[in-house]
Amino acid sequence: MTRRQASSTRRGGLSRILHSKSKSSPLLSISLVLFGAILLILYACSGSGVLGGRKDVVSRVEGDFSCTFEVSSAIPVLKNAYGGSMKNVLHVGPESCSVVAKFLREGETEAWGVEPYDIEDADRNCKALVQKGIVRVADIKFPLPYRAKSFSHVIVSDALDYLSPKYLNKSLPELARVSADGIIIFAGYPGQRRAKIAQLSKFGRPAKMRSSTWWQQLFTETSLEENEAAVKKFEQAASKMSYKPACQIFHLNSYH
Repeated sequence: MTRRQASSTRRGGLSRILHSKSKSSPLLSISLVLFGAILLILYACSGSGVLGGRKDVVSRVEGDFSCTFEVSSAIPVLKNAYGGSMKNVLHVGPESCSVVAKFLREGETEAWGVEPYDIEDADRNCKALVQKGIVRVADIKFPLPYRAKSFSHVIVSDALDYLSPKYLNKSLPELARVSADGIIIFAGYPGQRRAKIAQLSKFGRPAKMRSSTWWQQLFTETSLEENEAAVKKFEQAASKMSYKPACQIFHLNSYH
């Protein structure tokens, strides 16, 4: 008798547990679905910039720092500082398509680009710019495929940091040759990381982050002078627009 009661008690307890689980199961499923939906929304927002996150910030954390992102951010400041003199621009550096596309979207300034490295992984929009001849793939260690003073300004980023002094002494004058009103150089600060190991085959050598003193010496050796008026206007525009560059920015006069 006692055994049958104990057995009955166990069956009754098990029945209550299963009944309780069956009641909570729908609620648990709904909670998991809602949680998953929230995660997907947060991921989508972070990728599109709704949460204020910039994709280049992620790149910096991972060690893939890029001054080309700075060029895109600095375009409004550059336009403010240089005014109407920035008529047609040549951007030289990796991801040139993104910079050229931003100039073209904003209008007012015509833009072309030189991509110094392989673009096999480029998207459809970039390949379209290449097919139209707006962006060219060219090794900047050799003369650029443009006539003298073809552009009002030349903007260069993430390209000179990978060149040795031997080639810099040739490339800088070439950038000056194709510009009429100025050269703007975006260069990394000493201590900043640049290309990942897997990318070194693409760039040919690790990036060399030089000090402003080193660059100034190179400018002197290549007879390039700093555009003091442009420096002052850019600093004023940057302050007014709350822009704080993460790269060194040099404003140089073209050869006269």
